Amino acid sequence: MRREFVLAGLVLTGALATAAGTIAQQAPAPGAAAPGQPAGQGRGAGRGGAPITKIDKVADNLYMIPDQGGNSGVFITANGVVLVDTKYATNGQALLDQIKTVTNKPISHIINTHTHGDHTGSNAEFPATVEIVTHENTAANMAKGTNPDFSQPAMKHGLPDRSFKDRLTLLSGNDAIDLYYFGPSHTNGDALVVFRNARVMHSGDMFATKGNPNIDRNNGGSGLEYGNTIQKAAAGIKNVDRVITGHSTVMTWQDFVDYGEFNRLYLEHARASLKAGKTPEDAMKDFKLPEKFTGYANLSGGRGGPAGNFTGLYEDLKAGK
Repeated sequence: MRREFVLAGLVLTGALATAAGTIAQQAPAPGAAAPGQPAGQGRGAGRGGAPITKIDKVADNLYMIPDQGGNSGVFITANGVVLVDTKYATNGQALLDQIKTVTNKPISHIINTHTHGDHTGSNAEFPATVEIVTHENTAANMAKGTNPDFSQPAMKHGLPDRSFKDRLTLLSGNDAIDLYYFGPSHTNGDALVVFRNARVMHSGDMFATKGNPNIDRNNGGSGLEYGNTIQKAAAGIKNVDRVITGHSTVMTWQDFVDYGEFNRLYLEHARASLKAGKTPEDAMKDFKLPEKFTGYANLSGGRGGPAGNFTGLYEDLKAGK
């Protein structure tokens, strides 16, 4: 699919604004100030939260840009920059401002870990030379025209150019990036992105933070499969030491493995509680975890309310999914 060369922005009401220019040059020179900003200062306003103001080094040639949506991965290769996730809309220039503090190379690829607008929102703000890669289910979810609405003419070039089913390797040698899919979890199209030489994985929102996951059942997410999917990933992916999470800090590989166990324990408790005739709220109240999960947040009264994810799990268990 040929993507048009246009810069798209969203007005406060969510409608598309008139295309305001291009970023064909992809950013000012290193250290140069963007219009109205200090040197290196991101301009993204997005949908609330802290503005983009920094880029953190994770490993040689690998960085993370937090805030304004999901954590973006920045991988500097021999011929360009691979960007993982583009945050909310109107953050394209802010991302480039930060990237230009560490390299002059152009963006060559965008990898979207899944369909959500806090990870795909600025896709359409990058030029036609940038190849967008996703899992095939994410490509289908993005084409449905939800958030962002890629069905709009000015946004269509933000849709994927390339997709994969189970595994895909981009580039080669020290630049090799392995993309994996092991099944539904947060959505039905969550890609795990492994920077092979750095021994680092970007998990997207399959592992967003230590706490209740957001299970997007409308986009194929599954609490029944969540823990199993991570277990398959833990068995199928080798030589990874650290994980760039979807919305938290860089964590260890063992943290990712443990998150699979957390979701399996959550499901086991849901099965037992449903069988015992307990309400989802009661299931949440008496959910106990091993000591190693002490640091987990959003378990009671957090994401999903007083019942956490137990309401959705009950519904799926009753439906025999």
